[in-house]
Amino acid sequence: MLHPATNLTKDLPLVYTATSREFFAWRMYISKFVLEQGGVPLNPFMVFDYFMLDTVDRDRVREANNNLVKRSDEIWCFGSISDGVRVEIDIARQNHKKLRFFKIEKPAQFVEVDDESGLVAHL
Repeated sequence: MLHPATNLTKDLPLVYTATSREFFAWRMYISKFVLEQGGVPLNPFMVFDYFMLDTVDRDRVREANNNLVKRSDEIWCFGSISDGVRVEIDIARQNHKKLRFFKIEKPAQFVEVDDESGLVAHL
C-alpha cells in the first residue's frame, strides 16, 4: 500500500509571509490562510520563532529571512509595515517577486488591498 503523500507532488508557489512582530501571535492563522489559498507558507515566525529566542545572533536570522524572500515565488505582507518588512519588500522588488498585501480586519480574517498604502491593521 502506498503512502498518501505519494501522489501529492503538484508544484505549489512558495509564499514568504512578511509580518511585523506586532502580529507574531497570528503566525499560525497567516500560514493557514496561505495554505487555504493554494500556497506553501514560508512564515519566518514559524521557521525561526521570534529570533530563535535570542539563542542565535539576530543578524544571522535576518539574513536567513532575506534568503527565504529571494527564494520564494511570492511575498505576501500582512498588517502594518515595520522597518523589517520594508526591507523584505525592497528585496522582493529587487528580485522581481510578486507582492501581495493583506490587511487584518479582525482575528484570522485577511483582506487583500491593492498596494502597501492600504496596509493598515484594524483589530
